[in-house]
Amino acid sequence: MLSEQFISELKGRNDIEDVIGSYVNVKRRGRNLVGLCPFHSEKTPSFTVYPDSQSFYCFGCGAGGDVVTFVRRMENLDYIEAVKLLAQRAGLAMPEDGYDDSFAKLKTRILEINRETARFYHQSLVSPAGKKGLDYLRERGLSDSTIRHFGLGYAPESWDAAIKHLLGKGFRVDELVAATIAVKSSRGSYYDQFRGRVIFPIIDIRGNVIAFGGRIMDGKGPKYLNSPDTPVFKKSRNLFALNFAKSAKEPALILAEGYMDVVALHQAGFTNAVATLGTSLTAEQARMISQYAGEVVIAYDADGAGQKATNRAINMFGEIGLKVRVLKVKDAKDPDEFIKKFGATRFRLLLEGAGSAMEFEIGKLRQKYDLETSDGKVGFLKEFAQFMAGIRNPIERDVYVAKIAAELDVSKEPLSVQIQYIIRQQAKNAEKKQSRDLTVFAAGAKERRDPQRTAHLKEALAEERLIGILLKNPDYHRTILERIQPEDFLTDFNREIFRVICQRLQEGRPVELIALSEQLDEVQMGKVAGILADAASTRATQKEAADYIDTILAGKAKKSPEELRQMDREQLGEYVAGLAAKKKP
Repeated sequence: MLSEQFISELKGRNDIEDVIGSYVNVKRRGRNLVGLCPFHSEKTPSFTVYPDSQSFYCFGCGAGGDVVTFVRRMENLDYIEAVKLLAQRAGLAMPEDGYDDSFAKLKTRILEINRETARFYHQSLVSPAGKKGLDYLRERGLSDSTIRHFGLGYAPESWDAAIKHLLGKGFRVDELVAATIAVKSSRGSYYDQFRGRVIFPIIDIRGNVIAFGGRIMDGKGPKYLNSPDTPVFKKSRNLFALNFAKSAKEPALILAEGYMDVVALHQAGFTNAVATLGTSLTAEQARMISQYAGEVVIAYDADGAGQKATNRAINMFGEIGLKVRVLKVKDAKDPDEFIKKFGATRFRLLLEGAGSAMEFEIGKLRQKYDLETSDGKVGFLKEFAQFMAGIRNPIERDVYVAKIAAELDVSKEPLSVQIQYIIRQQAKNAEKKQSRDLTVFAAGAKERRDPQRTAHLKEALAEERLIGILLKNPDYHRTILERIQPEDFLTDFNREIFRVICQRLQEGRPVELIALSEQLDEVQMGKVAGILADAASTRATQKEAADYIDTILAGKAKKSPEELRQMDREQLGEYVAGLAAKKKP
């Protein structure tokens, strides 16, 4: 357990506005700040930062908490790791003891395993056992220096070569399983996750080997196999080669489709290339790219799947306001093949001529219609107006409307009127849909962790308001505990939060958010932040606190239909008489 003095100093040196502002673009609105939530995709800001309470809360997805909770979620860290990161940011030394760092030690151990495994795979590649893999990489045009630069390797076809090597280095089997280097079979034996594959180590921006991607040489199995998520790796939150690309001098990042494209681009001098990790681009990856570049060039394959992925990526980058250009790879299926056929100089010219995302989309529309005919023009302009209505920047919209109107020899004014009409209709529909979706989304998340809330909504609201009063008025706790205890709560979720708060108050410990984050998980912290964000739950007097207690206790006194059915006539009569007595003034 960390000392209150240390936690207080940590909070003082890590203002939540500054910390969140380094991750999220927030704008001041009165005393608070608002922005697009980094934890779910949205177009209308529902993420709010409250400097007064040093908290944040998203009214869309329910994420919330203090500065430690925010860093935990953004960086995929446990509590102690988040505290360490904030301490380092503030120049504070961590206490030498007093906290459980077992999870942090496991993550350190997994990173050690990954580093040793990467060495093993690379040594295997340059050994006789790795000839098949080395021949493949050289056939793909990779030089020895590029192979060393990326630490490429080869996983032998043996069932347990990596396991034996790592056990010989002093690692335990359970640690290898946690690192997903070893997999336990249904028979209880263990085998290597990667076998007979060329290996691409995945390295984070701190230089740690966090996972691996493997391309099969022959035999059965997926063409590419990627490490599953582990305590040190979330594929949705990392990018291949970002550790190199973040230092590139280019103003833009190139987003390619796979490992080999990225390696080939780097070898050709385009060290600003990155790729996703066996999944479609995620919102987290899009936001990560925006932290390192003001522009992204999408260089996906020219096939149908690549074009579909390009459309999705354009929309995702558009939501966070990142400038996008789209590379048209001509006479080759991907950047790797293009560079082999035409060289790096031609590719740079191709890169410089990459059109905007807007031009990419308009070009696709053009291909659908014969613009030499009247029907073709009408069909194109209808779709064009629909597309333009989705463009937020009015200047950009006006430029392209004028351009297309001139090219097709039509009047700009009626086209602009049609676009404005569609914008108004879309705004109305979007507002209704977002309100509906957010209600369903937030309710669904709450119901998964708090299923009793729906059945006892009146009492659950009273529980939440009582928790809010206690957080704002900790001096009320003795009076409140004289009348109600945690076991009187009807919902398990609120009961646990109330129990933690009461226990801390009875021990004379603080109940501000940064103190609670040591004991409550991310979902619970979100609930507490939501309660604090609800003004109705924090303005109440002791009289209103007493009313909330009455509501909770009255709800507890009620019997379920099943309990009533099990009562005999005498018990039922006593229960009804008790209810009647409570209703008398």
